[in-house]
Amino acid sequence: MADPRIRQIKIKTGVVKRIAKEKVVYEKEAELQKDRIQKIKDEGQDEHNIRKQEEVLQESLMMVPDCQRRLIKAFADLKNTLETEQDLKEHEDYIAAQEVLKEAEKQLPETTS
Repeated sequence: MADPRIRQIKIKTGVVKRIAKEKVVYEKEAELQKDRIQKIKDEGQDEHNIRKQEEVLQESLMMVPDCQRRLIKAFADLKNTLETEQDLKEHEDYIAAQEVLKEAEKQLPETTS
């Protein structure tokens, strides 16, 4: 039977990976939305349409800090798990988890990394 600690590492690795990806997607979406709003303003479209597009932008921008907060928590959780399971450091899932932490660290704010 597989080691349940490996299963936990795999699950937590997946969570960190997913949240980091989600954060990047929201940031890209916000940038695209800013460009879209500027284009609409340049075309001189009606004010109602511009306001609606700005609401969509605000929703995307609100999701970024939420993802950031969840990423910090999941990152710390996975890091703590890896620190307590040092005896598994030769296992491929442990090594993969370390790589995911390294990649996710780029998404963390400067104060926590």
